[in-house]
Amino acid sequence: MQYRDFGRTGVTLSALGMGCMRLPVTGNDPERINAPEAISLIRRAIDGGVNYIDTAWGYHGGNSEPLVAKALKDGYREKVYLATKLPCYLVNKREDMDDYLNRQLKRLETDHIDFYLLHALNAKTWKTVRDNGIFAFIEKARKEGKIRFIGFSFHDDYPVFEEILTSFDWDLCQIQYNIIDEEFQAGQKGLRLADSRGIGVVIMEPLRGGGLTNNIPDNIRRAWKVLKPERSPADWCLSWLWDQPEVGVVLSGMTKPEHVEENLKIADRSGVHTLKKFQKDHIKKIRDMYHNRTIINCTGCGYCMPCPHGVDIPNSFQYLNLASMINNWNEGRRLYQLLVVDKGKAASQCVECGECLEKCPQHLPIPETLKTVVQKLES
Repeated sequence: MQYRDFGRTGVTLSALGMGCMRLPVTGNDPERINAPEAISLIRRAIDGGVNYIDTAWGYHGGNSEPLVAKALKDGYREKVYLATKLPCYLVNKREDMDDYLNRQLKRLETDHIDFYLLHALNAKTWKTVRDNGIFAFIEKARKEGKIRFIGFSFHDDYPVFEEILTSFDWDLCQIQYNIIDEEFQAGQKGLRLADSRGIGVVIMEPLRGGGLTNNIPDNIRRAWKVLKPERSPADWCLSWLWDQPEVGVVLSGMTKPEHVEENLKIADRSGVHTLKKFQKDHIKKIRDMYHNRTIINCTGCGYCMPCPHGVDIPNSFQYLNLASMINNWNEGRRLYQLLVVDKGKAASQCVECGECLEKCPQHLPIPETLKTVVQKLES
């Protein structure tokens, strides 16, 4: 295992982290974790050198944290840094923060959490926790020894990320970042901003929830083999991340023993600036191949906004394009529901008033394509 200094924390973390949101389950029920298999999986990762274990209040319907507690018995807790997250989407008042933290400590059967993150921050949840005293909560919890390092995970646009990142002296942040998401949400710009401020960066969705390794389009599969047939797409995607000095821990939600074994091998030979120029250039070509699978050539410029009927046009198109790119409509629907529909900005609110058509500098068929969004992502 390779290890990296993590921001200014003074802590050295394994390049590979164990994400506990895709543990093996029974009967295809995401809330019924197969405990023996999951515990074995987590312990194998730790035995292989992983020292960062990541969970959250809501993973596996609330069953991930108690399972992790079982996996970290028999001396394993002392071998790792434990990370979990405050469910900001459930916080309505200051007292909720203390309540969830105390319940998490009991669930995890520990007296402290090493890395405590504000979960899935966006503009709405950030305003809620900020206005309800999140900074006072953090300082109190630290003083009491319940948490060591504080950070946040993020799902929104870059300007929101920058606002949050510069509002407090964070220890870490967790962002979605992979070969096709260099400009998505926080993106590479956010990664470098965090690094410049000494903030450790945890990478989530390095394989886009399996979208970059499953159901790969034939032309892209052939393109990967041009590089080196014996190395898998997962190998190249993870190596591309670890090649970048700003990247701290890369989380992988491993479900099967073979996932653990493969990722341990890749992490063991990982390192900064280990990819050759021709390899990085070829990965860029593969990125372009993914982006060429998009349905509508929307640049996200936002000139069509605001929609008088509340439709989030750019993000509706973004998740339509994403689902087509990675050939994973379930993932597209999940993100669209979370980041568009749940915010009350669904494509189905379009009444074809035509105002967006007059504003769009690319003269895109916006109302017609919004119908495709409804058909593909809402039905």
